[in-house]
Amino acid sequence: MLAVMCEEFGPPEDLNLKEIPDVTPGKGQVRIKIEACGVNFPDTLIIENKYQFKPDLPFSPGGEVAGTIDALGEGVTNAKIGEKVMAMTLSGGFAEQIIVDESALLRRPSSMPGDIAAAFTMTYGTSMHALKQRGRLQPGETLLVLGAGGGVGLAAVEIGALMGAKVIAAASSEGKLAAAKSAGATEFINYSTQDLRTRIKEITGGNGVDVFYDPVGGDMFEKALRSTAWGGRGLVVGFAAGEIPKIPINLALLKGCDIVGVFWGAFRLRQTELDNQNFAQLFAWYEAGKLKPYISASYPLDQAVVALNALKNRQVVGKVVLTTAALEV
Repeated sequence: MLAVMCEEFGPPEDLNLKEIPDVTPGKGQVRIKIEACGVNFPDTLIIENKYQFKPDLPFSPGGEVAGTIDALGEGVTNAKIGEKVMAMTLSGGFAEQIIVDESALLRRPSSMPGDIAAAFTMTYGTSMHALKQRGRLQPGETLLVLGAGGGVGLAAVEIGALMGAKVIAAASSEGKLAAAKSAGATEFINYSTQDLRTRIKEITGGNGVDVFYDPVGGDMFEKALRSTAWGGRGLVVGFAAGEIPKIPINLALLKGCDIVGVFWGAFRLRQTELDNQNFAQLFAWYEAGKLKPYISASYPLDQAVVALNALKNRQVVGKVVLTTAALEV
């Protein structure tokens, strides 16, 4: 099979597309013939050894896949050859085949094509867990989404609106804010040209936001925290800006607010049944036409470097996926 391999840590240009042996599922595992794989910001960090998950070399990046089961390992009882599935994998997705534990499978809706399924798992899983379990978002509350034009950001905008919140989208360009508007945001901040705190004060009448969702990090986190209402919740989702915030912790005391970490991958491993309930709701919304994942670009496997650099350089609105062949609907 073909796979994009990371043989030494470094930039995307160091990756190589290679022919490697087919993989065989072990006990309790299945093999997925991959249709598409989502490309996510952690992929840009993992290949440079800058992420909390550090696979052994050599490895193929790519943490979420969609495809068809084409082989079963010993003891597999709840999966069948030919089933269309999706899975969170941490690595190994930039390839034509992958082995996953049976327990890691999600059965995708019959109406969901492979490219959408590959763009769905991490972004919607993260944002649903963040807003429901960690942020405890309530109808009528005000939600600020930073990085609202990215994959997880747009998912958070959609889910927040469906949960009944007033959604403020903050992003670095008018194009990204236009995508957030289509996703359900009603207020907008272009933080390339506008001051975040001033605009939040204007929008909320000085009350601040009840919940903020931050996949960006850097100085944006402190600005959002200072703009939080009494009893608010700040969601630590990621650090796309490349800088982990260092904040005056007394702000949490003065605001009576919570600073809450969001680690969806660990949540899925530790509380799988609860996460499956989250996905049941997400799939129901999708089938009702209430969730519309936005894929800005789809690349063949041999253009993985282009896809990663587009993400790394913040040129992406929504999601980017890699495909291995013509997608099956």
